Amino acid sequence: MVTMPPLPHPIPPAEERSLEILASIRRAFAEKGFDGASMQDLARAAGMSVGNFYRYFPSKMAIVQAMCGYDLAEIQGEFAEIQKSDKPMAELRARILAHFDEEQLKDGQLWAEITAAAIRKPEIGAAAREMEETIVSLLTTIFARVTDRPMDEARARYEGQCQMLVMLVKAMAMRTAQCGPAGPALEAQVHAVIDRILADISTDKA
Repeated sequence: MVTMPPLPHPIPPAEERSLEILASIRRAFAEKGFDGASMQDLARAAGMSVGNFYRYFPSKMAIVQAMCGYDLAEIQGEFAEIQKSDKPMAELRARILAHFDEEQLKDGQLWAEITAAAIRKPEIGAAAREMEETIVSLLTTIFARVTDRPMDEARARYEGQCQMLVMLVKAMAMRTAQCGPAGPALEAQVHAVIDRILADISTDKA
């Protein structure tokens, strides 16, 4: 039985208020950028005093880690549902394409800012890489199941495909933030690449 990899930065259930704060500051973080958004700006967006805000998030790094943990928790929940499906590849495809709708792509600017900050700040880069690594591991669990391969073998065989899928979702979100929603021609090309990757893996039985 393939087990789901643990999350690197899970948010404790008791910190429900932290989740509410994260939801309220995402837009401010995205609009002003990692360096441009001061802790005062973020506290204001959350409707809190700066002192109280620091009780929840003592630094911008803590905010980024919490955002990664929150988003990964949602993604892991999606993969848990995929694992239960009797058609996991079809369910995976549907979930991936769902991330391309306008509502899901709204965080593109946020992740563009975090990606830019990762170039300058090693600790942000480490958090971003850890997030991507976890998603790649989650994809590998699906591909290992579908192809009847051990996890280690599936990881070695499909790592490039996993990274490509992650890159496509990330790139589409960031492009949407900068240029607006993709047109039909680009959307068709992206769907074709995803379909080819998933079809190739589906038929690559051990």
